[in-house]
Amino acid sequence: MAQRAFWKGYLKLSLVTCRVSMTPAVTESSKLRFHNINRQTGNRVVNRYIDAQTGEPVDDEDQVKGYARGEDDYVLIEDEELDDVALESTRTIDIESFVPQNSIGWIWYDSPHFLAPADKVSEEAFAVIREAMRKTDTGGIARLVLYRREHSVLLVPRENGMIVWTLRYGDEVRDADPFFGQAGEESSPARARTMMKKLVQARMRNWSPKLVQDPVEERLHEIIAMRSKKSKRSKPRAAPEPASKDNVIDIMEALRRSLASEKKGGARK
Repeated sequence: MAQRAFWKGYLKLSLVTCRVSMTPAVTESSKLRFHNINRQTGNRVVNRYIDAQTGEPVDDEDQVKGYARGEDDYVLIEDEELDDVALESTRTIDIESFVPQNSIGWIWYDSPHFLAPADKVSEEAFAVIREAMRKTDTGGIARLVLYRREHSVLLVPRENGMIVWTLRYGDEVRDADPFFGQAGEESSPARARTMMKKLVQARMRNWSPKLVQDPVEERLHEIIAMRSKKSKRSKPRAAPEPASKDNVIDIMEALRRSLASEKKGGARK
């Protein structure tokens, strides 16, 4: 079943315009969701906003955004004012410039979205823009309002469509140099590097989504299934042995044992 578009608008490059639809590329709909329950009654516990001073509940229509400029002093901003801040980019992705795709570090990428032509009439114009970026190995930079906030976005070709990445702002990414500077500049022995390379190669696998499955989620499903059948409570897993408090590590001995373990595992397979 095709994914339902959560955004529809226009893709524009100079005088070339086409209708497009977009949907998030990732989802958390399969994640388990828990409710807070009153243990005594078995009823759900609900959250309510209350006035910090009076303790009285506040209805939705009486709630407004506020920016703190001092103690108990707020600048109030209405929802309509937030919607009006960047109206020009709410329904049009206007590509302003292009950059080499490999020039943007992964740390600037935020959330991915699938972009496709919204109808048959728009397919040709969409394909022209997409293939131009593919042949030049570039991505398009634009601005777009999503989730009630204006974002800088990067458009890159992907199969018959495009990926629209929201990008983090400059003040959201910290400078890594002060942190990594604490790691030191000590170089490793050549023999240790060779042994580590063999260890990496022994664990090399082809990429598969199965490599990043959530074991906690799977275990929770098992527990819920057992509880639903009114089975006896399963025994908790034994706690792992605590790590040694000795911080001095014999790296060569650790590598020898790791490689030996990998060879035994390979033989068993």
